[in-house]
Amino acid sequence: MENIIDDLNYRGLIKDYSNEEEIRKLLSTPQTVYCGFDPSASSMHIGNFVMIATLMRLQRAGHRIIAVVGGATGMIGDPSGKSKERVLQTPERVKQNTQNIHDQLAKFLDLKDPKKGLLINNYDWLSKITLLDYLRDYAKYFSVNYMLAKDIVSSRLESGISLTEFTYMTLQSIDFLHLHREYGVNIQIGGSDQWGNLTAGIDLIKKLEGPEAKAECMTGHLITRSDGKKFGKSEDGALFLDPKLTSPYKLYQFFYNQSDEDCIRYLKIFTFLTKEEISKIEKEHLAALGARIGQKVLAFEVTKIVHGEEKANEAKNMSEALFSNDFASLTQENIEELFENYKISIDSIEPLEDLLIQIKAASSKREAREFLKNNAISINGVKESDGNKVFTKDDCLFNKYLIIKRGKKNYYLVEVK
Repeated sequence: MENIIDDLNYRGLIKDYSNEEEIRKLLSTPQTVYCGFDPSASSMHIGNFVMIATLMRLQRAGHRIIAVVGGATGMIGDPSGKSKERVLQTPERVKQNTQNIHDQLAKFLDLKDPKKGLLINNYDWLSKITLLDYLRDYAKYFSVNYMLAKDIVSSRLESGISLTEFTYMTLQSIDFLHLHREYGVNIQIGGSDQWGNLTAGIDLIKKLEGPEAKAECMTGHLITRSDGKKFGKSEDGALFLDPKLTSPYKLYQFFYNQSDEDCIRYLKIFTFLTKEEISKIEKEHLAALGARIGQKVLAFEVTKIVHGEEKANEAKNMSEALFSNDFASLTQENIEELFENYKISIDSIEPLEDLLIQIKAASSKREAREFLKNNAISINGVKESDGNKVFTKDDCLFNKYLIIKRGKKNYYLVEVK
């Protein structure tokens, strides 16, 4: 089988290896690889998708993957990347989040055959360990000095860290040990902020199973933009995988609006296009930067992977309709989402000249006439110059909406009550 490491390196997905040579050797034959997912929110976001996609790549390369939802560790809280203690969630909230994350992962991973993929909850084994068992069988193998030396803990010493979050590393290590023993897991993957937890798991396995035990890890890069800012944040916050929290159109637009510097890099990270396909797109993209060739492919491919081809086509259609000023093919829901921030309700339709003033598209009759004279006004995608024209309900899209555009970028969604 082709070694997946070469593809992961080409895509710039791996930041750290516990031992790249040994991992390459392991992955030259079918392996079982696991990754943990924290149920700290009701939905995963696009940053989490990097790890999901890495599991998908490993699975497609012939390896068995195990996705572990942290139903138990989610009750504790990981100190990584945080300057203060997280507020502990209720058991009910963790349980609900765990189910949501479980359902999302099941969309992306092939779990029909347990020999190819499993989705499990670490609450199933961690909840069965008594306090005395934990202290005798596991905690004795972690020296305090060893744990303090880990960045994941040392970064919190000044602001303070509770015993609760201090023990998180040991619980994740127990996960790795349990999966190594029960499922033959030899490789764990995780985000770069998890390095201390991942390597602690390797050390625990070698202490309990012997120094020759096969146990390695690798971490994914924290994805950033070309300006150094953290990836995955939009003006509205995180980009969630749940379409109720982040619509397919918003996800499409986020990737469509990426810079020329970033879009080719993101094609490697987020899509399953081949090296040859990406190289071809890159050449076409660089030859005509204004056409946004790379961004269009990126936006469509990511939306297709996350939400399916139908939703990707719908998001693409919405984007193109906005660009072409042709709204005939859009649904009412499409229109309401596209212009949700530009909606104005009116009780009756005035002549166009007065309507422009009413919705504040013009400040005076004189200005309204100037806009109309200069062909700067369009109604539902059609240029209008007659200021005396009165639109009826029959002229409205879905008998309720007039999409008024002034100039190149000023939109007004007029809802006629």
